[in-house]
Amino acid sequence: MERTLVFLKPDSIQRRLAGRIIAQFEDKGLNIIAMKLMRVSPDLARRHYAEHIKKDWYQELETFITGGPIVAMILEGPEAIRVVREMVGATNGLTAVPGSIRGQFSSSRQMNLVHASDGPDSALREIGIFFDTEEIHSYEPTIRPWLRAPTEE
Repeated sequence: MERTLVFLKPDSIQRRLAGRIIAQFEDKGLNIIAMKLMRVSPDLARRHYAEHIKKDWYQELETFITGGPIVAMILEGPEAIRVVREMVGATNGLTAVPGSIRGQFSSSRQMNLVHASDGPDSALREIGIFFDTEEIHSYEPTIRPWLRAPTEE
């Protein structure tokens, strides 16, 4: 099982898309093992986006991500990082594949609704930024036998 951090950005919340997006992850069979509604402070934004702070567009990104509440969550499942990234789609909503979350709902590069960790190292780092260990609740769903064959992890 693999874990990834996902958060629904302020545009998702303002546009009332949170439930529809979360349902897609659940429909795929991913477990939500932690979730909270929160505000991203400027300090948290700088910690999360540390590699972008020196870029010309960083201040605009910080203003956007701190501009309203987000829903942060940890999703768990086989190949969760790859699966979620494919479900979310390309960063730019205009080029995202139809059927992906961004392909369905976004027409912007910055206001692209969802953040998803891009690899195992970033997932581990980002989960640690947004969640304390006691907030994470892994579980085996009772419908597990109907989601994957017994030999599949």
